[in-house]
Amino acid sequence: MRSLSRSSSRSNYGRTFELPDDCEDPQSRRTSDYGVGGAMLPIFLNDLSRSSQQEQAQDLVELTIELEDDAVVLCSVSTPTAPARVSRSSHGSRRKFGWLRSGSSSDIEERTISERDERRIKAKLQRARSGAKRALNGLRFISKTGGASDAEELWRLVESRFESLAEDGLLAREDFGECIGMVDTKEFAVGIFDALARRRGQKIGKITKEELREFWLQISDQSFDARLQIFFDMADSNVDGRITREEVQELLMLSASANKLSKLKEQAEEYASLIMEELDPENLGYIELWQLETLLLQRDTYMNYSRPLSTTSKTSNWNQNLSPFTPKGAFRKLSFTFRCLVLENWQRGWILLLWMMAMAGLFAWKFIQYKNMAAFQVMGYCLTTAKGAAETLKLNMALILLPVCRNTLTWLRSTRARYFVPFDDNINFHKTIACAIIIGVVLHVGNHLACDFPRLVNSSPEEFAPMSTQFHNKKPTYKYLLTGVEGVTGIVMVVLMAIAFTLATHKFRKNGVRLPSPFNRLTGFNAFWYSHHLTAIVYILLIVHGNFVYLAHEWYQKTTWMYISAPLLLYVAERNLRTRRSGHFSAKDLKVSVLPGNVLSIVMSKPNGFRYRSGQYIFLQCPTISSFEWHPFSITSAPGDDHLSVHIRIVGDWTHELKRVFTEDKDSTYVIGRAEFCQGGTNSRIQPRLLVDGPYGAAAQDYSNYDVLLLVGLGIGATPFISILRDLLNNTREELMDSNTDSSRSASLNSYTSSNTSPGSSMIAGGKKKPQRTRNAYFYWVTREPGSFEWFKGVMDQVAEMDLKGQIELHNYLTSVYEEGDARSTLITMVQALNHAKHGVDILSGTRVRTHFARPNWKEVYSRVATKHPNATIGVFYCGMPVLAKELKKLSHELTHRTSTRFEFHKEYF
Repeated sequence: MRSLSRSSSRSNYGRTFELPDDCEDPQSRRTSDYGVGGAMLPIFLNDLSRSSQQEQAQDLVELTIELEDDAVVLCSVSTPTAPARVSRSSHGSRRKFGWLRSGSSSDIEERTISERDERRIKAKLQRARSGAKRALNGLRFISKTGGASDAEELWRLVESRFESLAEDGLLAREDFGECIGMVDTKEFAVGIFDALARRRGQKIGKITKEELREFWLQISDQSFDARLQIFFDMADSNVDGRITREEVQELLMLSASANKLSKLKEQAEEYASLIMEELDPENLGYIELWQLETLLLQRDTYMNYSRPLSTTSKTSNWNQNLSPFTPKGAFRKLSFTFRCLVLENWQRGWILLLWMMAMAGLFAWKFIQYKNMAAFQVMGYCLTTAKGAAETLKLNMALILLPVCRNTLTWLRSTRARYFVPFDDNINFHKTIACAIIIGVVLHVGNHLACDFPRLVNSSPEEFAPMSTQFHNKKPTYKYLLTGVEGVTGIVMVVLMAIAFTLATHKFRKNGVRLPSPFNRLTGFNAFWYSHHLTAIVYILLIVHGNFVYLAHEWYQKTTWMYISAPLLLYVAERNLRTRRSGHFSAKDLKVSVLPGNVLSIVMSKPNGFRYRSGQYIFLQCPTISSFEWHPFSITSAPGDDHLSVHIRIVGDWTHELKRVFTEDKDSTYVIGRAEFCQGGTNSRIQPRLLVDGPYGAAAQDYSNYDVLLLVGLGIGATPFISILRDLLNNTREELMDSNTDSSRSASLNSYTSSNTSPGSSMIAGGKKKPQRTRNAYFYWVTREPGSFEWFKGVMDQVAEMDLKGQIELHNYLTSVYEEGDARSTLITMVQALNHAKHGVDILSGTRVRTHFARPNWKEVYSRVATKHPNATIGVFYCGMPVLAKELKKLSHELTHRTSTRFEFHKEYF
């Protein structure tokens, strides 16, 4: 008799099969004679001995077999020295056994156990080294164990923490997490501690340094089996080699707590039952190690069961459109860098070059003009420098108004000027001009006060004589120069501009400066907003100052009004238009809800005549709070919708006050929660008034100029892209309606479409809407709060239901959950995959869009899009914090030069 034994120390199960020398036909031998599955291996060894006689000399053989329903398939046979592969298609041995079929055994429990053993054997046979390697990334207790040097370095850090945390040479159980680096998840670390202690048959509260070293070696082990066993032991609290539903639920709650997922923690019982239902179909009430391993290895399979709205492609052809472009040589690298800079900044470049040339020309003109005057003999180059700087100040005081004429810029965005002028940088240009004004003021005022005024006052009568007519034949004093109209207006302008410019700096505007009361009112947006209105006084004083300027008496020599009149009138007209339009576009039928993550959703009826494009924004004013403050918010509804909506993140004084005004109304009820709205009554006393001004152009409104879109939103920065997604869905719906319309009804349908066409949409002959250019959109939403997914849950569901062509691909990333691969999120990943496969719903977002953990690998994202769309121009639109914008901009550049795909980057900051 030969004996074959197969056991697993990890799950504490084993079985020995006695193999007779002459195997009988399985049909003539009862299954029970060999125990569970006993007839299978004798038959296969008998077949093997007949088909592989040339390998009889070998003492050991390795075989791979597969169970399929009631059949067993021999997949491969190999030896340790010279493997001999057996093709499944040509040399595969297949035998059918009656014991695999449903029998009429009276012992149901034995049959149930037999069925589980069958699945166990099949799972073990199907486990491949590649699968275990992939799963290894899903059970990482320590973040950095890439090599021996890293492991030793990490242990030294753990050792140093032990020295600071230990008392009398013993580390407390509660400090274990901090010691090994799990500072934010101490509860999960305690679970690891208890599991490792149970292995030793102990229940301890403190460990020595040697025991810590032993624990550390176990959790940093690179073996998949070792990591899986630790994870299993964390749930197996009674050390019986089995996990019950209650133990799965406890481990799931521990993982949810480590990742701060309170909602998932509340539903732990439901998801634990889901796991048991999948892994324990026999209803034995427990699962073993091999079943947990199967779930982990089959995660990708579960994920592929449902529609991949957010599945990242793992195709091996990623690099077919990528060329490793690395310029060699210092000159070529410099040339490549220069070309990149030119392609990226040519629009800004020619605008800045033209502006600087204009300033240089005006400065030189005035410099030469005053150098040829008699006053130059007294005041010297101080006078020419001051007058040259003054001329640039006139130009810049005029130009600084243009970047904030939003209505004009919005109109220009729809013209061909958008190809040559970087309208997205209007505020940056506004700030750049402000810096030039500061430099001009320093040169102008500094030279007057410290140089030419003293030289004029101290000049001799002979030196003063040629220019005496400029001062009515009387040499002025220093006090006269300062207290005259020119001096007073100049000093007041400098003071007012200093206040406005200082409070407009980033630290003051963003409350970055901490001042004692009552000076703390000088920080924040309100201080910036009100102080900026001081410039109205500055412009009045500037006109006066220019009319009383020294050394110029003819009207055509007083050129200040010539510079600023047109821009000033344009700006005043725009402000007047805003005032009139806001009264006409007063929001009505308000519906307000407070969403998770401290976000206020406002839905209002669309005012008559209000037309906008997706990606644009509006200004809102609440007179109950302030009659002067206007705040910008992106529109989240689509142009074709019959309503107007915005989502407001409550972060500042005004937004907090807005929430209070709407939610603390004693006469009406406001419900906090998703899609539960409160609508004010017809009484104007009950419903606060909200004024709307806009719409105004933004970078995202140009999305329709691209065939493919890559939309990236951080937190509330997703708002402009929600409008784009809705617009794409509306256009898709209309195209489907048009394609399904019968020719006999085309006339009436065209009439209907014409009357309901969204504003800004283009039409072709016959009144039919022009097909949209955009064919694919990739939306990446990165947020750190799971409640954020409630904001636009309806839009995601609509995409899942209506986007039958796969036009839109949605990707949600939750950065508060540990990355996929960390042991703290492994069970959550498994539950997510299982629930999505069974129900098609993500456990975190509640939609069909799966949620990824941690941050995206942006280089892979760009590479995937470039590979999928060769020779295309991709519009990359980003809204969020400036830090990520630099990385995305750099990648857009890099992939444009490495691939045949062109990436054009646009950004918005909030």
